[in-house]
Amino acid sequence: MIGQGHIPVLLEEVLQHLNIEREGIYIDCTLGLGGHASALLQRNPGAELIGLDRDERSLQVARERLRDFADRIQIFHSDFRFLPELEVDFSRVKGVLVDLGISSFQLDDPERGFSFNQEGPLDMRMDQRAKTTAARILEKYSEPHLAQVFFEYGELRQSRKLARAIVSKRKIRKFESTTQLFQIVEEVCHWRAQKGKSHPAARVFQALRIEINQELQDLGDFLREIADRLPAGGRIAFISFHSLEDRIVKHTLTDLASDGEGRSPILKILTKKPITPSAPEVEANFRSRSAKLRAAEKL
Repeated sequence: MIGQGHIPVLLEEVLQHLNIEREGIYIDCTLGLGGHASALLQRNPGAELIGLDRDERSLQVARERLRDFADRIQIFHSDFRFLPELEVDFSRVKGVLVDLGISSFQLDDPERGFSFNQEGPLDMRMDQRAKTTAARILEKYSEPHLAQVFFEYGELRQSRKLARAIVSKRKIRKFESTTQLFQIVEEVCHWRAQKGKSHPAARVFQALRIEINQELQDLGDFLREIADRLPAGGRIAFISFHSLEDRIVKHTLTDLASDGEGRSPILKILTKKPITPSAPEVEANFRSRSAKLRAAEKL
């Protein structure tokens, strides 16, 4: 079955910090291929699960993977930010997981265009119902707008130079493939492999993916709303894979765990420092290396 080799990141740490032994509802806001959800449902017969994901292809795999628990799950093809609009009895919710990473299932499919290591169309949409693709952004955005995207979401030093080169090149030929974008990044950034340094194309592809899928939009507001709705003892766990996401999660949790604006703390932070994968996990799944887990409990 597609996705059988999927390895959920920080699995044991997530289940521990969600305290999954309790009966009730658990929400996986980014269900993906259902790795965390499957383990939770197997270990707790009293658990019910609500799963959301924007990627219909991933959900097809998750539904198959979780078919033995069909009487205990509800799955929605939806952005997790719409969770507050669903009719969920939050008084019964024990834990909420938000895994903000992109899955190997998505990265390894050339047709999705997420990886610069494979030839494919410049797509990068997590939700295929969306109209904006990477190709459209490279074709339509102004030079300053492109530079802003590369700088803010990719933290790329050569953001202006790359934007200028793209605008110049697109007058001659449209950007349609991942290889075209990869080649111009190498030309502009004069990349030379160095130990411990990631390829600048990784930053460029990350920046475009974040822009297309609006991955950082309203993230802090979502966390605040879910924290407000959770009952006492309810837990929330976030897995992030780059500093931009982690910074938002860290600052929002810190604020909600502090006195401020005439209110008392509503959360207790369970992870003083973010939990990162162990050396054996990174060896087994190299893509987990940048993962950070933060968790908190409703007071």
